[in-house]
Amino acid sequence: MFFHYISQMLKIQEGASPKLFFASVSVIMRGAFPDTMQKIHPYTIKEAILLKELSFFNDHFYAPGEAQVDIEDRGYQFGDGIYEVTHVYNGKLFAFDRHLARFRRSMREMHIPITYMDEELTAIHNDLIEKSGIKSGAIYFQVTRGTAARAFPFPGRATPNLSMTIRESTPNREQQERGISLTLAEDIRWLRCDIKSLNLLGAVFAKEKAKAEGCEEALLYRKDTGLVTEGASSTFFLIKDGVVWTHPLDHLVLPGVTRAVVVEECAKELGLTVIEKTFTPEFAQKADEAFETSTSLEVTPVIKIGGKKIGSGAPGEITKKIMESFQGLIKKECFN
Repeated sequence: MFFHYISQMLKIQEGASPKLFFASVSVIMRGAFPDTMQKIHPYTIKEAILLKELSFFNDHFYAPGEAQVDIEDRGYQFGDGIYEVTHVYNGKLFAFDRHLARFRRSMREMHIPITYMDEELTAIHNDLIEKSGIKSGAIYFQVTRGTAARAFPFPGRATPNLSMTIRESTPNREQQERGISLTLAEDIRWLRCDIKSLNLLGAVFAKEKAKAEGCEEALLYRKDTGLVTEGASSTFFLIKDGVVWTHPLDHLVLPGVTRAVVVEECAKELGLTVIEKTFTPEFAQKADEAFETSTSLEVTPVIKIGGKKIGSGAPGEITKKIMESFQGLIKKECFN
């Protein structure tokens, strides 16, 4: 039913003045959800421009702070759910097909029923962008297994809960210019890091260690093997003798979207060799260059690991070329 009303809104928008469109949105939303309209933000032109954060929860749009989640939601009680973060450039989604593919994979691995089609998720994302008026920002979206009486086994009957939030944000260009420092931290996360789940306490501890030591990120390593896995919320790359190294895809690392773009598109464009192989923290500290990737970081140079300078202690030339290539892909997809 919800997407029937969305299609009505889009039809109204065509050829209509902005004021008429937002007034129509309010009327249609009232007709679609009369019992919950008290909680739905009645968007006007002025409010749509001023509102730089907007939420969506189970077919309803909410202003900041208005959405409510049941205390029995399994995401709240067990971290039983998955999430994605997508970046918005120039009012457009970047690499969204890759995010959707990873989202689907995480859902399958978690055995959470898929209740939204890709087209529906895309429509909601774009609606968040349009309603908020945000041109540069990030959309966080998550699905939990649903609401049920607290018990460890999967509930017999539970409908997954979908929530999204869009917020205004811009990449940290200052960090990208000077580079960042990484602390070394033991990787204490669970053994299915390939799933983008809500279980993030291991990353929280690593981030807190980095913050306490004046670093921007943590480089994780497994104590049992002594091998580097990835950043607390990013993929780690090093460059040695002109060759790019990164951890192979397995259950110990997340299949990063930006990682995939760098490996499959940027490196190919630049003619770089990429080796997907494990290595130690000591090997990483002896790299000529290093960088981290994520939706938030994009491609950000690493200039220090565990207190030791990487290369010259400044962003490396190959890293800069990869950054330039990545920015070119953003421009091609979102600014043309």
